[in-house]
Amino acid sequence: MNPQPTSMIELEYRAPYDWRGILAFLATRALTGVEHVTETSYARTVSVDGATGWIIVTQSPTRDALMLEYTHSLMPALPALCARVRALFDLDARPDLIAGHLRKDARLAAAVTANPGLRVPGAFSGFELGLRAILGQQVTVKAATTIARRLVVAFGEPIDTPGAELYRLPPTAARIAEASVDDIARHGIVSVRSKCIIALAKAHESGTLSLDDHAHQHPEEAISRLIALPGIGPWTANYIAMRALRWSDAFPKEDIVIRNNLGGISAKEAERQSQEWRPWRSYAVIHIWRMGPPTAPPSASSVQ
Repeated sequence: MNPQPTSMIELEYRAPYDWRGILAFLATRALTGVEHVTETSYARTVSVDGATGWIIVTQSPTRDALMLEYTHSLMPALPALCARVRALFDLDARPDLIAGHLRKDARLAAAVTANPGLRVPGAFSGFELGLRAILGQQVTVKAATTIARRLVVAFGEPIDTPGAELYRLPPTAARIAEASVDDIARHGIVSVRSKCIIALAKAHESGTLSLDDHAHQHPEEAISRLIALPGIGPWTANYIAMRALRWSDAFPKEDIVIRNNLGGISAKEAERQSQEWRPWRSYAVIHIWRMGPPTAPPSASSVQ
């Protein structure tokens, strides 16, 4: 196979930027065959606006920027590609404003001071993130990744790349929408969750719920539409809003890790405490997930 020619473009951000932290988050949730994350880079296959190819993202050694390497096959979709990468890596965030606000709360002050460059990992594809979030319901991150790999192999189109780690395009909403419950369930997914995945795909395909057009969506309205789908609850809807819809103020108050790390409080109390962090609650969530509990760690994680 002859490797495709590539070009490089620079995507600037406001420093500081927690590059290693966002890579670590994405690495544990990577779609096998579609994404490959190392300690210094993020690579994935891409299908956007009818163009397909692959990208590699690294950090510039001299500037406050990420370097996006892309195959020439993606040039017709370059504006959309850059926008998606900026969303995935939260490159438009204002870390000075966010850290300054969250640091006012004593519960978060130490964590924010230790990492003022924290970002909220976004999504390259809203449907892809929604699919991954549904698979992560009530199971560990590792188990969800295993199931997701099966769906990638079953529903993702093959693609040739120079690296052995990237060999599938992500499953499309169109293809999943045409699948039956049995088509999904045979890969180890319970029927209730299979129906949920198909419902999300159909809603995305019909345009009644677009998870990619975050700039023109009201997040609270999108959350309501997500919860109206069978099998999606408030936690999953807020998680999708936080990452796919880029809502800076999403807060999954039901999250057991958040509640444990805040001292074993109720969902209602977590919601009450979170009011001080608005409109940056999504960033507070990432800080809290990293903080660890004040005593013994919880027995299971709901963070998918």
